[in-house]
Amino acid sequence: MQDAHTIKINLPGGIISPGRLLELLTLIQKAKVSDVRFGSRQQLLFQVPIEDWEFLKQEFETNQVLFEKDSDNFPNIISSYCAEGVFRTGQWLCESEYHTVLDGFEHTPALKINLSDSHQSFTPFFTGNLNFIASSEPHFWFLYLRPIQSNDLFRWPELIYSADIARLSQALEQVMEDSGNCTIQDWHSAVHLHQTFITQPAFDEVHLPEFSLPYYEGFNRYGERSWLGLYRRNEWFSIAFLRDLCALCVDTRLGELCTTPWKSLIIKGIEEKNRPQWSRILGRHNINVRHTASELAWQTDEHCREGIALKNYIRSYFEKNDTRTFGLCFGIQTRPEAEVFGSVLIRKRALFSWRGWSLFPVYDLYYTENFNPNSRVYFLQETGLLKNHLPREVENVCRRFNAQRQKQSPVRIRTEAALSPAPQPMSEVFVCSECLTHYDPAYGDVRAGIQAGTPFDHLPPAYLCPTCDAPKSAFELLESTAQLS
Repeated sequence: MQDAHTIKINLPGGIISPGRLLELLTLIQKAKVSDVRFGSRQQLLFQVPIEDWEFLKQEFETNQVLFEKDSDNFPNIISSYCAEGVFRTGQWLCESEYHTVLDGFEHTPALKINLSDSHQSFTPFFTGNLNFIASSEPHFWFLYLRPIQSNDLFRWPELIYSADIARLSQALEQVMEDSGNCTIQDWHSAVHLHQTFITQPAFDEVHLPEFSLPYYEGFNRYGERSWLGLYRRNEWFSIAFLRDLCALCVDTRLGELCTTPWKSLIIKGIEEKNRPQWSRILGRHNINVRHTASELAWQTDEHCREGIALKNYIRSYFEKNDTRTFGLCFGIQTRPEAEVFGSVLIRKRALFSWRGWSLFPVYDLYYTENFNPNSRVYFLQETGLLKNHLPREVENVCRRFNAQRQKQSPVRIRTEAALSPAPQPMSEVFVCSECLTHYDPAYGDVRAGIQAGTPFDHLPPAYLCPTCDAPKSAFELLESTAQLS
């Protein structure tokens, strides 16, 4: 939008109540805004005409709405809360634990903070500066630090207690800002100089699952209820639709909405008796909820029509050539300062500049170590590509991935403090061919009464996928992976 301000409202953890979102949308709509979107850090974004900004600013201040205008000095705290219960569920990490952590933040962080369940791959682990990942020890978290404007990861020598995450984050923010280029030992000494925290020694690295992006759109069963995933091809959600959605949530006693790093929405806890009401709202606003899985595996810069157009250009080539992209996700970076998440990364740059003008755009193509999007190690595939050559080269990366897939070993993140990995017993992980839900014998399926340690072959013939109700025969062996400890 020309002559407009970009406004950001943080939604800590990607969580907001329908009532609160309805209040925000009502204020925003008064300023002649008709659409909003959700960012890759699970924040609320929209553009307001310059002539209407002063009115909206006054409304926000009157209603105590925290916001940023044309800036991102205070990044949103992102979390895997949106995946809790509907995709992979950890051994001890539950929704109340996320709230315990988030409620502890009395300051607005200036660093990027990620809160992640180590058993999921729906949300990124290491796109923050402070990356907290749940350990196998209840209520304790690994911490991986990534200094600002750096790809280096450093493991904190201790596991952090849930109730201390906010306080430690504030202390680290202060020392990292004041101390410049210091070692993790310096930061550790500085934060412990005047404060004490409940910790345990971190003897090993975190063990992460193989990346597999679950299908996060449409109606899906879990337990006795359903969840609904909503994705928009152009990333915009109309305020009229969201207001109806919030009103239905209030009417049917749904207390939370979840935003995701894939710029989508997830509504949990929908009762079967209310499904027809949800279907009517989707129909009224012409909302499609069955896009292809390959379309859902892309990230672009915030507020970037060019990135969306390039995504669609490459996807049309994939569809024409029936390209297999399962197991990959793609990021398009058209601005140097932007940060996107992907196992395949497309970066735009100008071949040369003249008097401040960027001329003759070309693209560099990268893929991550082991094609793991959570890796911070990039390998260059091709450089200086013209746009019309780009789809074919991206397809070549897909072919490379498919050729190497069977040779990949379990994922282990390399850091400066890495220790020698201890041997782990192997577990055969099965994946539902319909919705990509995993069955790992190491964890079983608590909702279906399947105890941890139950091999797939020992599941009852009537076993159904907990997400989409597909039969046991729909599951396929993914590959043997090391069990998470």
